[in-house]
Amino acid sequence: MIDSILLFPYWITLKIRHLIFDTGLRKVHSADVPTICVGNITVGGTGKTPHTEMILRELLDDSGWKGDNIAVISRGYKRKTKGFQQVTVGASAKDYGDEPLQIKTKFPQVTVAVDKSRAEGCDFLAHPERLAGSKKARKCRHKEFPASDLIILDDAFQHRSLKASLSIVLVDWNRPVFSDHLMPLGRLRDLPERIGAADVLIVTKCPHELNGWQKSSWAEALGLEDYDPIACKGHTSCGKVQFLFFTEIVYDTVLPVFPEGDNRYLYAKKLILFTGIANDTPLMNYLSSDYKLVHHFNFPDHHAFTRGDISKIKSASHEWPTSVLMTTEKDSQRLRDCKFISNELKVRMFYVPIKAKFISDGDRSIFISLLNGLRK
Repeated sequence: MIDSILLFPYWITLKIRHLIFDTGLRKVHSADVPTICVGNITVGGTGKTPHTEMILRELLDDSGWKGDNIAVISRGYKRKTKGFQQVTVGASAKDYGDEPLQIKTKFPQVTVAVDKSRAEGCDFLAHPERLAGSKKARKCRHKEFPASDLIILDDAFQHRSLKASLSIVLVDWNRPVFSDHLMPLGRLRDLPERIGAADVLIVTKCPHELNGWQKSSWAEALGLEDYDPIACKGHTSCGKVQFLFFTEIVYDTVLPVFPEGDNRYLYAKKLILFTGIANDTPLMNYLSSDYKLVHHFNFPDHHAFTRGDISKIKSASHEWPTSVLMTTEKDSQRLRDCKFISNELKVRMFYVPIKAKFISDGDRSIFISLLNGLRK
C-alpha cells in the first residue's frame, strides 16, 4: 500500500508492464529446448550465481541430465562487448562480466554465453548454425559450441518476453520480500506479488537447521496455502502449485587470487577485507572467527577496481604488513584483469569460494525430480 502511494509512478509502470504480457498484448516466446530461469525481485544479494552453480552441479552429477549439453546464458552485466558472445576459460571479466566468467571457470564443460536478448541467445544456443547467418555473428568472437539440450537463464525473471520451462525466484532469509519496499524506499525492483508467478521459491542464506514450523511460517508469509514441508509445496492464492525450498551458503577452501599467492599468509592473525558485492556482512562474520579485521574496503557491486582502489589497499597492507588480503570469488574475476597489481600484493591476495546447499536431503531430492521432469 505504501509503495502504491509514495512510489505511484514506478508502481503503476510495473503494473502496466506485467499486464501487457499477462493479457497477450506483447508476445511471449518459448525456447526450443527446456529452460530454467534463476532470478529474484530484489536488487542483488540473493545469491543467483551460487544457485546457478548449485543447479549445474545437480544437473551434471546426480540427475538424469548427465551427458547432455548444458548451457548458461546471462546478460553479462557491465561487460564491454556487445551482442551474443560465448564465454571462454581464461577470458577477461571486462569482456563478459564477472559472474559468467566465474561460472565458465568452474564448469568449463558447460557452454556459457552472454546476450541482452535472452530469447535470441537461447535460439543460438539451441541452434548454433543460426548464429552464422545472423548479424550478431560479425561481433561474436567464438562461434563454435554444441547445440544445447538444456539452458539456464541467469537473472531473467524480469525478462518477460521469454517464458522459462521452470522459473525459480530467490528470496533472502535476511531480507524477505514481504517486509521490503520498491526502490528507492527498499530493495525491490519488481512487485512483491510477482513471486506468485514462479514455479519454485528458494529461501536463501538460511540458518543451518530449520524445523517444520519455521518453514511453514515462511510459506504463509510468502502467500503459500496448504504448505506441506515434507513435499516442499503448497498452493498460491490462484490455486497454482508452487514449490518452496530452503538453502544455506557454505564457504569453501580459501584459494589464491593469483598463482603467486603464498599460502603462509593464510596463517596470519589479521585480515584486510575488500569486496565489490551487494552484501559482504555474512563473509565478514565468517572470517571474523579466524581473523581480526583491521581494514575493510566495501566497494559497490560489480565494482571495477581502479589504480586508486589498489593504492588504498596497498597502503593498508603496508600499515599491517603481516595481514592477509581477502576478497570474494566474484571479485577475484575482476582483479585478474588489473595489470597494475604488484607482486607484493599478489602473494597476499586470496578469495573465499561459496556454495549454495539445500538445508535437507529431502529438499534436494524433490528439486532433482523437478529437474528430471524437464526432459522432453
